[in-house]
Amino acid sequence: MRSFQFTAESSSNGILERDFTMGDVPGVLWSPASPASDRAPLILMAHGGGNHKKHPAMAGRARLLVTGCGFHVAVIDAPGHGDRPRTAHDEAEIAELFRARAAGEPEGPIVVRYNAHLAELAVPEYQATLDALQELPEIGTGGPVGFWGINMGTAIGIPFVAIDSRITAAVFGQHWPDALAEKAKKITVPIEFDMQWDDEHISREEGLALFDAFSSKEKSLHVNSGKHKELPRFEAESAVRFFARHFGGAATASA
Repeated sequence: MRSFQFTAESSSNGILERDFTMGDVPGVLWSPASPASDRAPLILMAHGGGNHKKHPAMAGRARLLVTGCGFHVAVIDAPGHGDRPRTAHDEAEIAELFRARAAGEPEGPIVVRYNAHLAELAVPEYQATLDALQELPEIGTGGPVGFWGINMGTAIGIPFVAIDSRITAAVFGQHWPDALAEKAKKITVPIEFDMQWDDEHISREEGLALFDAFSSKEKSLHVNSGKHKELPRFEAESAVRFFARHFGGAATASA
């Protein structure tokens, strides 16, 4: 197993933040500064494209889960993101995306292709990270584990959840079905799924097709008006209530 070590630690407003490395992969673990019990559920999150492990969206969602539910939350930088260097392949795909955007061409085919490549690299990294985190006494191997990832986080999360039985509930959304539908069919755990009705990149038909692909008996579709980047902040609160419902927790924090 890749070496795991904490590299920095700070505490503020009841939240303990610990940076770590799993081999050469940097990550962050947020936990209650004063845990109510010896162990608590873990939520793994994946950030969106072009972002990083401590992006405000990640830190904000972690705050809701830690202070509202008493959960642990962990995120790692995706390949070519955050503190990880870009490869020539990363640079080429990003340049092609910017070219298509400037030309008014569809971005979907490029994003789907690039995210599928990143997922192949990131899934084993998430598995190794989960292995290491479950060695911590405050998390352990017997407790529930959830996954939360939107956009690129969904592209990484679906193949991850499809092969790792330790994940027992997940929140996904806002991605194309092309490379993910077949993997989504292997997922049977409870799902909450977000999509934007007026998404300028992902059509309604594409969003609904990915939601429909999940084999979960319990799956909830959350649709809001607005464009791709206009997902309402209250959906984060809904996701926290979703995890609290399945894993236990007060879920009293507000966004």
